[in-house]
Amino acid sequence: MSLTVPKVSVLTPIYNTNPEHLREMIESILNQTFTDFEFLILNDSPENTELDEIVKSYKDERIKYFKNEKNLGITPSRNKLLKMARGEYIAIFDHDDISVPTRLAQEVEYLDMNPHVGVVSGWLQYFGDCDNLLKNPEHDLKIRTFLTHMCCVAHTAAMIRKSVLVENNIEYEGYYTPAEDYRLWARLIGVTHFYNIQGVLVMYRWNNANVSIKYANAMGLHGEEIALDIRNRFPAHWELFNKQPDANRTLFRVRLFGIIPIIKVKNNWVLLFEFIPIIKLKWK
Repeated sequence: MSLTVPKVSVLTPIYNTNPEHLREMIESILNQTFTDFEFLILNDSPENTELDEIVKSYKDERIKYFKNEKNLGITPSRNKLLKMARGEYIAIFDHDDISVPTRLAQEVEYLDMNPHVGVVSGWLQYFGDCDNLLKNPEHDLKIRTFLTHMCCVAHTAAMIRKSVLVENNIEYEGYYTPAEDYRLWARLIGVTHFYNIQGVLVMYRWNNANVSIKYANAMGLHGEEIALDIRNRFPAHWELFNKQPDANRTLFRVRLFGIIPIIKVKNNWVLLFEFIPIIKLKWK
């Protein structure tokens, strides 16, 4: 292991990832204009030797490849990566997405210039089965206000100041899986500030076939639980959200079997599992 501490640690857990998607993901990081990083990849599908071959085919010393002895699940894998990260900043990145070439450079520059901010993210350009552009709110107050209602910080595009996590003993919580990212933001609200760069940082691969009934149920239930917790702890932010025009205007809601929340349109936003924004509607 190099004695030189990198500025950024890029953390990516992989699990039976499509080989083509894995290559695209890796190359999007290796081709970043910002180069002072370590790229930690953790395989949580230890029986999948094809993934070993793909990752090891890249002869780049910045890649640090690890493999769980048995499947641990997404949240324990994320926490394992956090503990291994040496960088000042933590760049989160999912296993089948594509970062734009300047993603790391933009986020590092912003955090360097704004030491009071602990989390920076940006916009997502969906591709695959969906081609929407997700524009998240820019400034801290607007982000906090929207977090009382929905997750408006793109996890796969986020960069976190590691010291904020360490000093406040914050990590991912398995109970909230698969909404562990929303829960992470909920805990960070009380200890740091947020910012969303107003431009696309990540091409977000969307595949409707990946959404199972069990996944949808967990996402919806935990999303509502997290939102309620934020509202209880930060009632002023919730009040501010409700003062927005059409804040309480729910146009329609789709529930699987009449129980599991799938799609809701509220405040002009189309929300997946009632808390993940997909697209904002424009009314003529």
